[in-house]
Amino acid sequence: LLVSKDLGKHLLEVEDLLQKHGLLEADISAQTERVQALNAAALKFSELEGYQPCDPQIICNRVNHVQTCLEELEELAAKRRKELEDSRQLWTFFQEMEEAEAWIREKEKILAAKTCGRDLSSVMTLTNKHKTMLGELGNRRALLHQTMKKGEKILAKKSFSSVGIQEKMREVCLRWKKLEEVTGLHQQRLEDALNFFQFSAETDDLVAWLQDMYRIVSSDDFGHDDYSSQALLRKHRAVVEDVEKHRTAVLSLRKQLALLAPDHRQGVDVQIRVVEVEQLYGEVAEVAVLRTQWLQDALAVYRMFSEVHACEVWVDEKEQWLEKMEVPEELDEVEVVQHRWGGGGVGMDVEVPRAVVDVAVSCLLRFESLDQEMNSVMGRILDVNQVVQQLVDGGHPSSDEVRSCQDHLNSRYGR
Repeated sequence: LLVSKDLGKHLLEVEDLLQKHGLLEADISAQTERVQALNAAALKFSELEGYQPCDPQIICNRVNHVQTCLEELEELAAKRRKELEDSRQLWTFFQEMEEAEAWIREKEKILAAKTCGRDLSSVMTLTNKHKTMLGELGNRRALLHQTMKKGEKILAKKSFSSVGIQEKMREVCLRWKKLEEVTGLHQQRLEDALNFFQFSAETDDLVAWLQDMYRIVSSDDFGHDDYSSQALLRKHRAVVEDVEKHRTAVLSLRKQLALLAPDHRQGVDVQIRVVEVEQLYGEVAEVAVLRTQWLQDALAVYRMFSEVHACEVWVDEKEQWLEKMEVPEELDEVEVVQHRWGGGGVGMDVEVPRAVVDVAVSCLLRFESLDQEMNSVMGRILDVNQVVQQLVDGGHPSSDEVRSCQDHLNSRYGR
């Protein structure tokens, strides 16, 4: 049993042989105690004085022979245990290498079957799974490194043929290197896909924002009075500032596109998408400028209407005052009062009634005030006419209404 050359053909068989060898070692250990006891008893016969049933030398030789056989048996047992343990190390090495190969094959199939996703969500999910696999790859790399060290130790002992061990180590190393290359390529593809879908998502967000902005800046609501037009103009200026802030994002699209992987940036759809965004932004910016002008024109119209209304109220008031004014019936009396009021009446003998004097004086004072007010109102009316001309020259859609309002005001003031 101890000189058997059967060291097992796989790990389970070696484990079984080691278990059986352990039983044999236990049996040898038990027999060792028995042999030692028998040898001790036999040596007593070699020490007898007087009658000796057997030659003491024969007894000693027999004891030494049995002890030598026992020691040889123990040496054989120790040698076989070492051989079996070396065999176990060898087959453990091969089993670990086979497990590493099986793991590599499994990951190769997974990487070969994996896609890079169809949208941002799926790519991020695959990226997270790939990170998990990278962690497993790191753990498996450490285990493989330990197994390789075991193979090197087995080769150093030279207990077995080095051909199979070296071939297996070389084969697994090549497959492992290929796996790492494939893993790196897949990671790069995932990163390229992630960049592309992030670019697409940001572009879609930008398009949606621009479409909202276009609806806002193309609104036909210009307010219904001075206050509402001013409020809309303030909001629109904030929108214009926001549009201007997004100019950089739109201009950087082509730079971002150039950084994408060739397979992604050379796609016709993505290039068309970038052009559409640039065109849409140009339309939004252009319409925003037009709306600014339209709001300013609307504000100018409402302010002009307000100014016209104020002037017409003044005209109405003065018309009513002129209609109700009491003027002395005799022109001579008014001229006398006017002469006196002007400082040239001292020493005149013409007598005018007190009531006539009071009325005449009041009329003169109010006419002088009216003259000053008319000069002021005239300046406002001239401003109105200037604004109207600017609106008409600018092709304002309410030019007819503005012109009609101007004509009505001018006609009333000149009446």
